Amino acid sequence: MNHKRPVNLDLGSLKFPPMAIASILHRISGVILFLLMPLMLYILKLSLSSPESFDQLQVWLQCFYLKLLLIAFTAALVYHLLAGIRHICMDFGIGEELSSSRTSSIIVIILAGILTILLGIWIW
Repeated sequence: MNHKRPVNLDLGSLKFPPMAIASILHRISGVILFLLMPLMLYILKLSLSSPESFDQLQVWLQCFYLKLLLIAFTAALVYHLLAGIRHICMDFGIGEELSSSRTSSIIVIILAGILTILLGIWIW
């Protein structure tokens, strides 16, 4: 028996580096985009169908829960876009070093938070 195995396998107690957090959030934002895309396409269809459906959509968009879904979609879209740009830059060899990768991860997370707050204020 190997006695040098890790004793604590509780994932909640592990400290993830910013790069891992950014990668996990990128995947989560992709899932959120995938799940909310049908609703967003339906909203787009309603907004473009007729003046009556556009008026009906404006009434629906006063609903608290629909606004939360819109904010969740925009948050996922903003984060996924910023993290995707970061990944493309890394594919081209820009920011592959440990320190620059850590910095770019933190910048993406902070910038996505700021943009989400601003877009949430605009949606509300």
